[in-house]
Amino acid sequence: MKVPDYYAVLGVSRQATQDEIRKAYRRLARKYHPDVSKEPDAGRRMAEVNEANEVLSDPKKRAVYDEVGHQAWAQGARSADDVRPPPGWNRGYEQTAAHGQGAGAGAGFAQDHSEFFEELFGRAARERARQHSRRSGGPQAWPGEDQHAEIELDLEEAWHGAEKTLQLDTLRATEDGGVVPERRTLQVRIPAGVAAGQLIRLAGQGLPGFGGGPAGDLFLRVDIRPGPHHRVNGRDVTLQVFVTPWEAALGGDIVVQTPAGPLTVVVPAGSSTGRKLRVRGKGIPGRQPGDLYLALDIAVPGAVTPEQKAAWTALAQAYPGFNPRPR
Repeated sequence: MKVPDYYAVLGVSRQATQDEIRKAYRRLARKYHPDVSKEPDAGRRMAEVNEANEVLSDPKKRAVYDEVGHQAWAQGARSADDVRPPPGWNRGYEQTAAHGQGAGAGAGFAQDHSEFFEELFGRAARERARQHSRRSGGPQAWPGEDQHAEIELDLEEAWHGAEKTLQLDTLRATEDGGVVPERRTLQVRIPAGVAAGQLIRLAGQGLPGFGGGPAGDLFLRVDIRPGPHHRVNGRDVTLQVFVTPWEAALGGDIVVQTPAGPLTVVVPAGSSTGRKLRVRGKGIPGRQPGDLYLALDIAVPGAVTPEQKAAWTALAQAYPGFNPRPR
């Protein structure tokens, strides 16, 4: 049985706090609970969410899961002794954090760990070989496992696409049927209009096959870096937009700079800080583009010159009954 990566199931990073894991579980439970969900595969997804939460919400189980690695856990390892990893072993091949140009996961592997890798992957590989041989009646050739990694993008890179150089810790099959660790450098083309949480599939870039079988695929999970003036939810983007007090009070057209270029929008008269303007279809592009939300924030200029002070005094006198702090 294929066991999905528990962090990916909950949609959290491997450094997530217990509070983040708890919130992610509650959010997914509300979405996939069979009693309320309209998703066609709600039962299966809810089972995966429950299983992932059972392990990651328990500090002891999570520590073992992180120590032995996902592949070993999937094969039934429930303690470090089940797989006997060598000291200092880097598990970057399993869930690599690939963050931009020349970045990768951890240091390189030692070259004398082939026995451990053979043990870690040998059981699953041999079982797949036997099943494949029984089904096909042919030689023992079977495909490699898929590999998963994360890639972090700026909002502009996700919006317009980009070329990224990634370093990936993975495995390579040897002529004698074993596996050895290998660090690869990949040139990855990020298509325009990728959303947070989306998977980018790189065919044949996963773990190696054996006996002439093809390699698995590499799936890159997109994460969009947060910014001081924007938030991203799927393909929807919220931008913080500063307006003057008179623009907020009187309304009118303003020009907003977006990743797609300048955009003219109308600020309704009487707007206040926190008001959101929705521009349909102007979020991250795609087959179904997201929406762009403009969160207004009133920027108040200072009163430095005598003329400016007089203007603010006149404004105060024009609103003698205005009190922003009602009882």
